[in-house]
Amino acid sequence: MEKLRILVIGNGGREYALAWKLSASPRVERIFVVPGNGGTASLSASVTNIDAIKTNDYPALVAFAKEHDIDLVIPGPEAPLVDGIEAFFRAAGIRCFGPSKEAAAMEGSKTFAKDFMQRHNIATAQYRNFNDYQQAKEHIDSVDYKIVLKASGLAAGKGVIIPHTKEEAHAALEAIMLKKTFGAAGDEVVIEEYLEGDELSILAFSDGYTVKSLPAAQDHKRIYDGDRGPNTGGMGCYAPTKIASQPLLQQIHRDILQPTIDGMRRERCPFVGMLFTGLMITRNGPKVLEYNVRFGDPETQTVLPLLGDETDLAEVMLACTGGWLDALTLQVKSQFSATIVIASGGYPGAYAKDVEMSLSAVPDGVIVFHAGTTVRDSTLLTSGGRVVAATGVADTLEEAVRRAYKGVESIKFKDMHYRKDIAHRQVVSRFFLPTNSSFLGRAFKSPPTEDKSLTYAAAGVSIDAGNDLVRKIKNAVRSTKRSGADSEIGGFGGVFDLSAAGLSNGPLLVGAIDGVGTKLDVARALRKHDTIGIDLVAMNVNDLVVQGAEPLFFLDCYSCGKLNVDKAAAFVEGVAEGCRRAGCALIGGETAEMPCIYSDDGYDVVGAAVGAVRGKRVLPHTDAMTEGDVLLALKSSGVHSNGFSLVRRVVQEQGLDYGDPAPWDPQNSIGLSLLTPTRIYVKPLLELVRRDLVLGMSHITGGGLLENVPRMLPSHLAAEVDVGARHLPAVFAWLKKAGGLDAVEVARTFNAGVGMVLVVSEAKAKDAIAELERSGESVYCIGRLVGRKDGPACILNNLASWP
Repeated sequence: MEKLRILVIGNGGREYALAWKLSASPRVERIFVVPGNGGTASLSASVTNIDAIKTNDYPALVAFAKEHDIDLVIPGPEAPLVDGIEAFFRAAGIRCFGPSKEAAAMEGSKTFAKDFMQRHNIATAQYRNFNDYQQAKEHIDSVDYKIVLKASGLAAGKGVIIPHTKEEAHAALEAIMLKKTFGAAGDEVVIEEYLEGDELSILAFSDGYTVKSLPAAQDHKRIYDGDRGPNTGGMGCYAPTKIASQPLLQQIHRDILQPTIDGMRRERCPFVGMLFTGLMITRNGPKVLEYNVRFGDPETQTVLPLLGDETDLAEVMLACTGGWLDALTLQVKSQFSATIVIASGGYPGAYAKDVEMSLSAVPDGVIVFHAGTTVRDSTLLTSGGRVVAATGVADTLEEAVRRAYKGVESIKFKDMHYRKDIAHRQVVSRFFLPTNSSFLGRAFKSPPTEDKSLTYAAAGVSIDAGNDLVRKIKNAVRSTKRSGADSEIGGFGGVFDLSAAGLSNGPLLVGAIDGVGTKLDVARALRKHDTIGIDLVAMNVNDLVVQGAEPLFFLDCYSCGKLNVDKAAAFVEGVAEGCRRAGCALIGGETAEMPCIYSDDGYDVVGAAVGAVRGKRVLPHTDAMTEGDVLLALKSSGVHSNGFSLVRRVVQEQGLDYGDPAPWDPQNSIGLSLLTPTRIYVKPLLELVRRDLVLGMSHITGGGLLENVPRMLPSHLAAEVDVGARHLPAVFAWLKKAGGLDAVEVARTFNAGVGMVLVVSEAKAKDAIAELERSGESVYCIGRLVGRKDGPACILNNLASWP
């Protein structure tokens, strides 16, 4: 078989990865890299750097290729492809793995790409293109949805801005079109609808007819942990992603990739090379964010190690240039890969170069890919923003991540920076009302405004998605049913009947599990961790007592990146205090130190509580509820532990810090006020249960009054609530005004000053109120039960009374 001589153009981590993989091919005799980097210089005997030719001197590159009998040219970066480098080598009769200048417009012009998708009915965000600043400005003012601004031309992966307000959008537009932040790339701008969902990257080979994909990947663009800070070329990546199910991948191939390749061919500019498609997996299916016309960086460093040993990359590239890709099969390993990018201090802003670095022995299962490195006088130096990347490969994603971070330890240079949360996704409670969290990043910061309107969903938390998840997993959970448990989910907790399980005359056991969500971010900011333990206990035991159960014992789990004994001890002290308030025993816990998953300062907590109740006292008594029954509200102690993704967003939008005086409580700082622990209602409510004074109880957590009150009601009754029966507490009034929230959003996100809602018969209402007040609770009558047919299960009247 004929030996191949290959020319790779570029000097980054992507080009190192290509040379690394190609050098393993039995068909490849020699690889030249123009100009290459400090790693390719010593990659193998068959790889040689050529730094005497510039990457945009296409005649010189062709002359070099002819002189050295090059069989295949592989341009790495997008700029040469958009410039039309392929035509130079085609004219010389040399194969080029990359699209023509016409086809490369898919990346070179976002305007061209968006119009192409529209012509071929390929799902993408709604959009408009502008080359006139004033028209673009007027369009921003006219739309009522969140937008994304994109410089149409090449901007080194940094030309996409996601503003959070109209002011930020106008500032971004001015920066792109008037101040020319991205140069000529901003002569034209695309303004498109902001899409919500999970991002996915698909790298696919094409010969103009056939498409064959590498494993789906997910990268991390922001510079800091938690997807915060400015965009970069990419700080890490992992593959395959767990969201990319086989049916989803088939849909992407059928509805997006193949129509893209077919459309290009029908427009007489067939696409040959690597098509890199950025996707958003929305509720309405996958939609295209952008096309790239080359291998991604760092995606290449992640996916190439997953290519099976039976698959020869050089052979695949030849097949693409020859039009016979359908004759090959891509073999992919049944493994996972994770890549951590190590950058220079200051990147993506100004950074130092020529910093001496060292690379010690690399652990098994790890590959170090050079990017911004050079060798001078036998010394390895930094020469770019993204310097090197460590990729771990293993049978599980967790082990791949662990190996990658182990590989990072072998790299040393001054002010090196890397993210510590690559491939990390927060684990959420699945069995009751799921929550989610989102870290907030902003391209531009602007002063507070009065006309912006936020929602819990915009802050990164979808109550609807949580409800959808409960519905989707109900059958799976139900399949675990056994004697003693019906395995039905969606309530406040799960009940286990010991008698039905053969343990005669025993009580019913009730279990609950929960966390405290992004309230942890406030605790971390203030370095105050004791109250979080009280919150954790409260979220669980309050879910037990609403079913009439007395909490018996509690268990906690504290997971962190690096164990800080004082911090963990403060948390457990809080847990113990919560247990004392609830009258339950803290019988055990787990401390998990996971440096590959959390940042050094990061931690998360989860707790579980078990209680007991005699069968006749299990709540709610839905069969005893009737029209006219009274709704009583117990005062909350503050925001409690739900809605903090939105709280944090409002505080941030107002330009405030947690140490600033609270606008609603000037005697306290914002952080200390927000950290007021969730009220524990167990002891007074158990007394109501013992005296048979209550028919049902609802713990007002995520979802507010609208989502939680219906969980205790029969289907033929609804709760009619007069929210004007008491004033909206100052903290919620401030959040409503500062965040531009409408009243329904407040009622669906926060407890609005109500921690518990009880249903009592009219005849027993006076006794119930007296007992609660004797226990020190603030009690309000907020409504009654009414008949229900097809309407909502919770009706909120007088919402307009909220300031």
